[in-house]
Amino acid sequence: MKKPKLSFWQILNLSFGFLGVQIGYSLQNGNTSRILEALGADVHSIGYFWLAAPLAGLIVQPIIGLSSDKTWTRLGRRIPFILLGSIISALAMFFMPNAGNFTNLLPPLVFGAVMLLLMDTSFNITMQPFRSLVGDMVNDEQKNLGYSLQSALINFGAVFGSLLPWLLTKAHVANVPTAGEKVADSVIWSFYIGGAILLLSVLWTVFRTKEYTPKEHALYNNINLEAAEKKEKSTIFTLISNAPKIFWQLGVVQFFSWVALFLMWVYTTRAIANQVWGAEALDAKSLGFNEAGDWTGVMFAFYSAIAAVFALLIPTIAKAIGRKKTYSFSLLFGGLGLISMFLVHDKNLLLLSMVGVGFAWAAILAIPYAMLSSSLPAEKMGVYMGLFNATITIPQIAAGVLGSTLIAVFGGSPIIIIVIAGISMAVAGLAVFFVKEKTELSH
Repeated sequence: MKKPKLSFWQILNLSFGFLGVQIGYSLQNGNTSRILEALGADVHSIGYFWLAAPLAGLIVQPIIGLSSDKTWTRLGRRIPFILLGSIISALAMFFMPNAGNFTNLLPPLVFGAVMLLLMDTSFNITMQPFRSLVGDMVNDEQKNLGYSLQSALINFGAVFGSLLPWLLTKAHVANVPTAGEKVADSVIWSFYIGGAILLLSVLWTVFRTKEYTPKEHALYNNINLEAAEKKEKSTIFTLISNAPKIFWQLGVVQFFSWVALFLMWVYTTRAIANQVWGAEALDAKSLGFNEAGDWTGVMFAFYSAIAAVFALLIPTIAKAIGRKKTYSFSLLFGGLGLISMFLVHDKNLLLLSMVGVGFAWAAILAIPYAMLSSSLPAEKMGVYMGLFNATITIPQIAAGVLGSTLIAVFGGSPIIIIVIAGISMAVAGLAVFFVKEKTELSH
């Protein structure tokens, strides 16, 4: 028996909480380097601090996926994890920008690093079940729509989260730390607001979504419950060895895509500070550096806005030219956008570079999940989505180690690292052509 067709609003509600999660995630992406430099981190070592995020995801997401596959409560299967993760995420967001106020417990940089680890761990606890929830609830016909809507919501959240410090600065909230403080009020209040919205949007999904019962889930996915229970003894290693080929093929694409994204997130603030503001931005507490930090948020918001619109067009474009070509061309445009930043010294022209990044980001958030979910066993959806997250985290770990080495090799020039990110994104675009997609008809 096929899964029922869901209304547009039912599909939207499934992922609505991701709006708030992405606001938090974007605040982290756009401001973590800025906060850590203000707390005393050096640009040559800052990539190592960012390793906390992918390491947390590598460990947490498969565990959460496996646990949520086996969890059935009154709230549902995935929703308990989404709710728990959102509460921890919000608390970490409230504490991280205030690291300087807890010197009696830990040095500010150490406290900030601990909060970064906690924040990213809890983001992972929240995000992974959202991916599985769409796979659980949406039929094959609507999966392009389901993951594209999720991508659109993620990007609308990213626009707001990325712009928030800049908007607060425009509203005359202090953009430079006050005497005795390390982090500007515009950043601190951004994290407060982002954390509150994260909780509220997740609660919307919690109260507006009713997951299928175990019997309904088994019926819609042709699962024999007794046989499934016997198979539960499968280990992570068995699951990995039995993963469909497309899992590994998409993994290659993901590797080069996420190396590019990680390098972009870590080094953009310092790259444009040097490229556009020059000597005015050498000090991490200077007005020039904080203006560069705000503009990084504007750039990230702009590519997220492009991605939000493009995500809504993906189902139509994919229907016309195929998912693989849509995916490949999007990544190639993203690579060109990043490489072009090397030639730009005007902050406004940097927005043009972000157009291609927006295309790539929308595709990365939607297409691989739509392609993969159709090839996964329904009773193992959560754990395989969690394992697939390793194709996001492992490249980030590699990029974190490699980035700090590369920046030393290239004489401390972060803009060169952005060019390398662009090349990596272009390689990902070419790798898409080696993916063998399982068609809906053969499913």
